[in-house]
Amino acid sequence: MTAPTINGTRYPQPVDALLPAARALDLPAGQALPSRNRLMREFRIGAPKADDLLARLKAEHAQRTRTEQIRAAMIARGALLPLDNAPADVTEPAAVAWDYAEPIGPHAAPAPVAPEHTPPADSTPATPVEITPAEPDGQVTAVGHPDTPTPPAPSKPARPAVVWPVVLLALPAFVAIWSGWVGLGGLTGFGVVHPLPGIWDSFSINSAITLPIGVETYGAYALYVWLSGRVPAPARRFAKWSALGSLAVGALGQIAYHLLEAAGVTSAPWWITTAVACLPVAVLGMGAALAHLVRTHD
Repeated sequence: MTAPTINGTRYPQPVDALLPAARALDLPAGQALPSRNRLMREFRIGAPKADDLLARLKAEHAQRTRTEQIRAAMIARGALLPLDNAPADVTEPAAVAWDYAEPIGPHAAPAPVAPEHTPPADSTPATPVEITPAEPDGQVTAVGHPDTPTPPAPSKPARPAVVWPVVLLALPAFVAIWSGWVGLGGLTGFGVVHPLPGIWDSFSINSAITLPIGVETYGAYALYVWLSGRVPAPARRFAKWSALGSLAVGALGQIAYHLLEAAGVTSAPWWITTAVACLPVAVLGMGAALAHLVRTHD
């Protein structure tokens, strides 16, 4: 059973609610800040929230150290009275004699100097921090704190490559592949059919167009799935080998058609006819299997 966190609840606390409890942790002698592992163990929080909490504690510690150094420098110059050596009736910092310009007008007077608020001194020894001059934006950089991350410069987004040249490449290939598959279909028994008898008798279609549409379209789609890198590993493997197989079958189909056409053959041999007749069924099976694998994330 998980132990309750602060305020008696098991639910994760925000960093603002955990900050007072983190300040009150008992630390070993000589250790100014708790470790990230201890914050995770004490408050039952994850690493990102522990890093955020530790960063806030480091910022507070750096601010206290800087204030103590400034106060020590002012005491050394006589601007403030040390609290340990001050008289009993002195409760405010000693006034500093500043040289003011002559007032302009009868009612002008120098503005009073507000006493500096001195926070309670930290009981743990502070690590000296070197203060560098102010940056152009008015901030002070503390040197010697490697834990303070430096935000990286935003990188310019890369311009995507153009894809319109693919259209110019695909047009002549489409003409050659389409005519080759349709011609091979005619040599293997594919031809004009009436798919809607009794419903639309005048409607006819050449079944040979199923070869280029099925084989080449599936090959292009499987190639896209393989190279996209956005699908599970089994789908990528299946898309890779089926795409290579479809492209190889398409190349063999073009070779067979041109060889038969050059030889003057009007009817393809039976083994070519058998292979071509099985292509639509094979394309249907591979397309259904690839669609299933793309949507499976087991």
